[in-house]
Amino acid sequence: MSEIIERLRRLDACGLSDALDKLGMTGCVTGLIATLPGSRIAGRVHTVKLAAGSPPPGAPVRHLGAAAIDAAAPGEIIVVEQRTGIDAGCWGGILSQGAKARGLAGVIADGLIRDVDEARSIGFPIFCRGFTAFTARARVHEVGTDVPVRIGDVVVEPGCYALADSSGAVFIPADHMDEVLAVAESLAARELEMTRRLQAGESASAVLGANYEHALKREG
Repeated sequence: MSEIIERLRRLDACGLSDALDKLGMTGCVTGLIATLPGSRIAGRVHTVKLAAGSPPPGAPVRHLGAAAIDAAAPGEIIVVEQRTGIDAGCWGGILSQGAKARGLAGVIADGLIRDVDEARSIGFPIFCRGFTAFTARARVHEVGTDVPVRIGDVVVEPGCYALADSSGAVFIPADHMDEVLAVAESLAARELEMTRRLQAGESASAVLGANYEHALKREG
């Protein structure tokens, strides 16, 4: 495991979102449902982009998401865009089984997923917009693997880094990881000290004072 991944896994979505705010960057997506509340995933990203309807005539026949699983390494994350508005699963039980067997960290989906209980039974975490029983067949199809996708208001590039927990998902370009991690770690250390002071009996007003309120003020 790379040092970057190790550092990323020690953080959470709120801390990373705060770091992005301080740096004037975007990348946080909220409103996702954690199929395994309390779980957290972090790693590099492979992407899947879906569109409405069946594949065009003559297109190769393949199950959506399968190519991304084959391309991913253990510990990586698959990110799926299914923003068609069609009630159809963009991820399902067999995909969860395959991803789990390959050692993937989990899935982040801007869309509905199905076979939720199966994913839960094998402990495979998914962060999504909701659940459905409808199959993707004849409703949505894959138009690209490892292409830019849109999750919420964020454009996610393959090869970027992501972290997701019950509060949200955060996507960080690889070339900004060092600065985002440094700021997030500094903020986390500050909050750890504040927690220590509260547990030692200091008043909340003293600990949560003006300095904390201005903690995300951009420098320069």
